Amino acid sequence: MILAVHQPQFLPWQGYMMKMDAAHVFCFLDSVQFKKNEWQNRNRIRTAEGWQWLTVPVLHRFGQRIGEVRINPAEPWQKKHLRALEIHCGRTPYFRWVMDILEPVYGRSWESLAHLNRTLAEALARALGMECRFFASSETDLPGEPTGRLVELCRQTGADTYLAGAGGAGYMDLAQFEAAGIRVVFQDFRQPGYPQAYPGFVPGLSMVDLLFSQGENSLKLLRETNPE
Repeated sequence: MILAVHQPQFLPWQGYMMKMDAAHVFCFLDSVQFKKNEWQNRNRIRTAEGWQWLTVPVLHRFGQRIGEVRINPAEPWQKKHLRALEIHCGRTPYFRWVMDILEPVYGRSWESLAHLNRTLAEALARALGMECRFFASSETDLPGEPTGRLVELCRQTGADTYLAGAGGAGYMDLAQFEAAGIRVVFQDFRQPGYPQAYPGFVPGLSMVDLLFSQGENSLKLLRETNPE
């Protein structure tokens, strides 16, 4: 069984979703420190000028865990995001298909950033027919050491294989996995090409950019570009 672990990202990019698809169990690592202005509270969509951030405004303090970060209720971020999607993506082939996924989530009142991110990611996964099981690291007790956390998560889920990100070798102690009898494989995501809302191609955008273009065929394209 394959386990993948990642911090909960907002409207995650295509490689993140492909990591979900390759795993049997996916853990949202919400018990580690929040990093402002990275991918945890924002992501990018295609525009005529190239790309634009969609950012969720947050209230946080230094050292706060992702699961503790609260969304700023004073800013109308949902309205701004939906308007930006309509302006920049409204003419894409699967605009209405994607919005039928996003609008029920955007229409809710949110306090927790981690909960919002997890709900959006799971909604996208369900729409694509992914069969991965999800949970959050805050739901279990884990050691503080980075590799120790991952090994313990493998043990708790019964995973014999850990699917790491491409940069995982830079911080993981692989000897700990070997001692625990856990195989480690590294994701090698390859970006598929597809028609975007505007001429030219910008890689590395949110998964919704691919969905606006390919709809329910998006996962098939990702799998063809990233065969096991």
